[in-house]
Amino acid sequence: MISHEGACDCHIHVFEDRYPLAPTATFKPPHAPAADYRQVQRSLGLARVVVVQPTGYGFDNSCTLEAMKQLGPGARGIAVIRHDVDHAELLRLHEAGIRGVRFMMLPGGVLPWSDLEPMARRIAPLGWNINLQLDGHELATHEAMLTTLPCKLVIDHLGKFLGPVNQDSAGFQALRHLLDRGSSWVKLSAPYESSRSGPPDYDDVRWIPERLATEFPERCLWASNWPHPNVTPTPRAEAMLEWFFSCVRDDITRAKILATNPATLYEMP
Repeated sequence: MISHEGACDCHIHVFEDRYPLAPTATFKPPHAPAADYRQVQRSLGLARVVVVQPTGYGFDNSCTLEAMKQLGPGARGIAVIRHDVDHAELLRLHEAGIRGVRFMMLPGGVLPWSDLEPMARRIAPLGWNINLQLDGHELATHEAMLTTLPCKLVIDHLGKFLGPVNQDSAGFQALRHLLDRGSSWVKLSAPYESSRSGPPDYDDVRWIPERLATEFPERCLWASNWPHPNVTPTPRAEAMLEWFFSCVRDDITRAKILATNPATLYEMP
């Protein structure tokens, strides 16, 4: 149970069977409605949440927007929108609580790299972020471009290194450089995406949140990644929170990561 007032889960997905999957979907997700997440939220003592548009729904944000309504004023969202979306639609989404655009650069993603910079220019005046998920080893390749983005940047899941990574790896150093510039954040979440040693301790990637939380406490966020789509065996959200606590032991740093940072980034009440 979290004791920090205003604590936020910065990355969950909601899946409803009544919403059709896009042709680009790479797997059939579980039925995971907002009502089920609400139970998780209560059991962990979380006041806020960020609902991230699943790749499986493509450009149809209907399920995500409905989930945000159900989860109340403490909910914000990350959408997937076409590069030519009109400004009126951006304003409508902003009013609904959307605060960023998801770029998934792995199978299932529908927005290409060529759309990223133009999208960043469009959303910067709204205070939104680009929510980027990629193989963290590619960060070094794209670092120069990402450094010049006019909007905020949020990088998923410890960087999501899909292969061995160490503290001297070019991708990890690029992640540090991006965080150091002051307008990028990283989610200390989903260690199973990068770990080879596996649960419950994910010992081979524990050093990542330990180092990032020490060096960049104002640039880190926490997330459960509920309902852990396409991950077997399915982790418990409680286990993800416990793992975070085991990696970040300083209470002041925890409060920043769990509450202060997301409240500022996502403009939460």
